[in-house]
Amino acid sequence: MIRTRHSGFRFGLIAIAFWALGRVSVLAQSSARVDWPTYGNDPGGMRYSPIDDINRGNVAKLGIAWAYHTGDVSDGSKYPRKSEFESTPIFVDGTLYVTTAFNRVIALDPTNGKERWIFDPKINLAAKYSEGLMNRGVSTWLDTNRKASAACHRRILLATIDARLISLDAASGKPCTDFGNAGEIDLKIGIGNITRIGEYEETSPPAIVDDLVVVGSSIADNDRVDSPSGVVRAFDARTGKVRWEWDPKPASLSPTGASNAWSVISVDAVRDLVFVPTGAPSPDYHGAKRPGDDKWANSVVALRAKDGSFVWGFQLVHHDLWDYDSASQPVLAALQRGGADVPVVIQGNNTGNLFGLHRETGVPVFKAEERTVPQSHADDEKTSPTQPFPAAPPPLVRQQLSANDAWGINDDERNACRERLARLQSNGIFTPPSVTGIVAFPGNLGGMNWSGGGISDYFFWGTTPG
Repeated sequence: MIRTRHSGFRFGLIAIAFWALGRVSVLAQSSARVDWPTYGNDPGGMRYSPIDDINRGNVAKLGIAWAYHTGDVSDGSKYPRKSEFESTPIFVDGTLYVTTAFNRVIALDPTNGKERWIFDPKINLAAKYSEGLMNRGVSTWLDTNRKASAACHRRILLATIDARLISLDAASGKPCTDFGNAGEIDLKIGIGNITRIGEYEETSPPAIVDDLVVVGSSIADNDRVDSPSGVVRAFDARTGKVRWEWDPKPASLSPTGASNAWSVISVDAVRDLVFVPTGAPSPDYHGAKRPGDDKWANSVVALRAKDGSFVWGFQLVHHDLWDYDSASQPVLAALQRGGADVPVVIQGNNTGNLFGLHRETGVPVFKAEERTVPQSHADDEKTSPTQPFPAAPPPLVRQQLSANDAWGINDDERNACRERLARLQSNGIFTPPSVTGIVAFPGNLGGMNWSGGGISDYFFWGTTPG
């Protein structure tokens, strides 16, 4: 099976725009500037903003205020991989910071879209990156030990697709030379089993907690059994020195790799917790070489922020054979239960199942049960006898597809699809791979979108088709 992990957008032309109400700038109407300082606005990914300038009464009057074209586009003809624009800009200290598919960082004036500075990490565009050319954004850290006028008082942290962690002065875009080696760290150092450029990547912005920069990785987890390790590491935000590391699937338990955190990591600084969403172990679709549950792949894990020690973990899929990554950022919120606010982490994945877990213990806030699932008949494959399902909420997508569900633009096409589906095993979600073929529904790009969800007066979550 060939797949791309992300449902990002590919454009012939990429533009970023602010919007205005008629000729009056939205920004000018706000009594005070409201920053968007991290990928999910707050470190827990709630994506909530108190700004109410745009509302139901005036949204129809929106028009383009300005547009900025990055120019970093690949259709696969000049470079081996196509570009995918997946960046979420951050807005802090009156500047908008956005990354491009070629991993350049661009600082823009938010009032007119004019460039303030550009930093180009000069990634190798000719390399065959596993996930295509992309970057989801940057993070920022404020060094309170430096004067506001000093260089690198505020830093912009960039994790590149060629696996470098780079620290930039937010005001000038110049590297902070006291960080790592002249402003950057080679994240491939200390990671075993890397055999080619593009096999071990960074695609999401780092997490920031206190004076630490926490990064996971994006790994080509469908190449072979002994893929690189999915270790999560924390670096000193000033010096770049490694402060701690945590391996979701230690080599002592299995010879396989991956189980990596390629999505966005969440932080609860008050509770000194880092929440890590992990993906599938290697190889994706065959588990004979990795018997057991494969903990802590396909999970959400809470680590102690100060030292990386394991606090708790909840596995959303046991012994994954479908590439059902925990693909979205964990959302940290409070739910009312029994008249009290309960701190929760909300995590979903490609199955479409959504779990609400107590933030301090990992215990499901709504009951979760282990249900019997279809078993594999493939040689040496030992499927997990059960999989976890939440009692609430219900699945966000359908989890069953039959021949009767086939559609076509005419009777011949519909009947052909029905005949094709009828020849495949289709026993609902978690039907194990088979040499005769199966219907995997949701598919590995279905279920829950990697871009995640948000919390406001009501809860919403992003999904993708099966």
